[in-house]
Amino acid sequence: MSKSISTAPEADNPLDLEEELQARVAWHYYVGNLTQQEIAERIGSNRARVNRLLAASRESGLVQVTINSRIAPCVALEEALMKRYGLERAIVVPEGVDRDTTQAALGIGAANFLSKELRAGQTVGLGWGRTIRATLRAMPHRSYGPLAVVSLQGGLPHCPSINTFDIVSDFADLCQADGFLFAAPIYVSSQKARDIILQEDAVRETYERARHADLAVLTCGDLTESLVVTYGISSPEQRRAIEAAGAVGDMLGHFMDEYGEPIDHPLNRRTVAVSLADLRSIQRVVLVSGGEQKYDATRAALRGGYPSVLVTDERTAQRLCAEPEASAAVAAGAKHGRRTR
Repeated sequence: MSKSISTAPEADNPLDLEEELQARVAWHYYVGNLTQQEIAERIGSNRARVNRLLAASRESGLVQVTINSRIAPCVALEEALMKRYGLERAIVVPEGVDRDTTQAALGIGAANFLSKELRAGQTVGLGWGRTIRATLRAMPHRSYGPLAVVSLQGGLPHCPSINTFDIVSDFADLCQADGFLFAAPIYVSSQKARDIILQEDAVRETYERARHADLAVLTCGDLTESLVVTYGISSPEQRRAIEAAGAVGDMLGHFMDEYGEPIDHPLNRRTVAVSLADLRSIQRVVLVSGGEQKYDATRAALRGGYPSVLVTDERTAQRLCAEPEASAAVAAGAKHGRRTR
């Protein structure tokens, strides 16, 4: 097992004092092999602060960790997932101690996969969410040749943590790609308004580019803490109505039932995003999703036949592999036009 740590900042982006301290602490810990107590004494602080600085450096992407080893139980689960759900590839990472560390682990797993799969000339469609942000934070900063990156969905007028526009621009910066944005909100007032927006030249061109992406990278959301639910749905009543209609989660803002089918609800007809039917036609779809809260949505996405590649955590993989009806659900999905492998 080895670690590859990058703590070097952009040459033309001067460090602030906090970032400089994070880099110094990370260097002593990962390169200098000092203990946290030794680092605390060196910087005149305490172990608790050193621990927080190390966590912040990983969260911000200042430190990127690559572990060049495969864990046998995870490999076995990968094989089982591929067989059961007809996947081209599965990547299983160890579960973290909490949601944030699990997201970080998923991001590292997805980034390692993508960094090997990106090719010059590709168009990459990007979804949105905290897990996709974690993926970008783990991605190496380098060029893959001419790439295009396009958002798979519209954005939110208010989202203080992250938005679809940030995801595309960050990926474009990391991979030196051309970025294309959905210049529209993810939810509009009516189906008629959605249809009109999608006829606008700029939006239609982005939509067509997204529908014909070579590779799509996305996550799915639950009905409690996903960004779409938190910032995109106007009222608790609407959330309850979506759940009453059978929704277990969403992908690209489209709410789906336990078998991955879009629910019959007006909100789904007002969504400005690549449709779930279009998603099935994209050659390679990478779903990055894990954690207990996302289990139902992750299972629904697999039952719906959307991903060809799954990146998930060990406990979620164990539960998915224990599903007795999973294979039958995937087989039944073929008659709905789902991809087969």
